[in-house]
Amino acid sequence: TIGATLIFLFARRIFGPDALDRLGPKASALAEGIRRNAASYLLVLRLVPLFPFFLVNLVPVFVGVRLPIYVSTTAIGILPGTAVFSLAGAGLGDVLAQGGDFDVGSVMTPGILGALIGLALLSLAAIPLKARLLKS
Repeated sequence: TIGATLIFLFARRIFGPDALDRLGPKASALAEGIRRNAASYLLVLRLVPLFPFFLVNLVPVFVGVRLPIYVSTTAIGILPGTAVFSLAGAGLGDVLAQGGDFDVGSVMTPGILGALIGLALLSLAAIPLKARLLKS
């Protein structure tokens, strides 16, 4: 979390507040949507390992996410991944101790993958819930 926050602050200092303006009007419209639901989007980006971490660290700079939101979602979002990778590492130790060939399937079990997908869906579900709460 500290390293990601330092990258965030450094990038914000280098690129400045007008960084998004240089990317064009479509980027501005996308950024507005992300800003409205920043916590949910950032949690999904942290929980689902589809994008490299350097992109996940820089995108919030360009869309203008506030530092407290960035830090809190980073801290919360990396915990499940850390647990999953720790479990995968423990599974790898078991596979290597048996002397067999390495197989990713033996480490990334359906339970771990299901947990990752469930966490991502849970964080996405917050978007319509937030919209419903704001309407009432």
